[in-house]
Amino acid sequence: MDHLVQSLQKAYLELISAAATVLEAKDASEVQRTAQTDAALENFHNNLQLFHVACDHAQEFVESLRQRIGSECLVDEATGPITARSAKPGEEGSNRTAIPALSALRLEQMSKAVRWLVMELQHGATLGTPSSGGHNLPIEGRPEDDTNH
Repeated sequence: MDHLVQSLQKAYLELISAAATVLEAKDASEVQRTAQTDAALENFHNNLQLFHVACDHAQEFVESLRQRIGSECLVDEATGPITARSAKPGEEGSNRTAIPALSALRLEQMSKAVRWLVMELQHGATLGTPSSGGHNLPIEGRPEDDTNH
């Protein structure tokens, strides 16, 4: 990450320097177009492109971190917090039923199912029936040990 920050900082400083060179060249030529101003503008344009590339790399890095953190949060939500899973009987957090770890394929299937349900709910579709205990979600997908026993 330090490399990305340094690369972005270097590209920014070179862009500012190139902009200053353009202004100095225009001032020296009394705002007339000369070979010196054209060269300064070309240098500025090249530095602007390099700055955009550095920004794109930083944005890609941030996006990959965002996706990684989102995936880790989804796994934590699906499997429960580590403290609850690793607690021994009698310790705090041990009253929670342990949920087995999920495979990546199962997690992806669950994620798609949740997205589908959200889309259905946003479009006004009602799921389940009034006889399902007042809930609008189907209960046939629930594990047996999760029902009221």
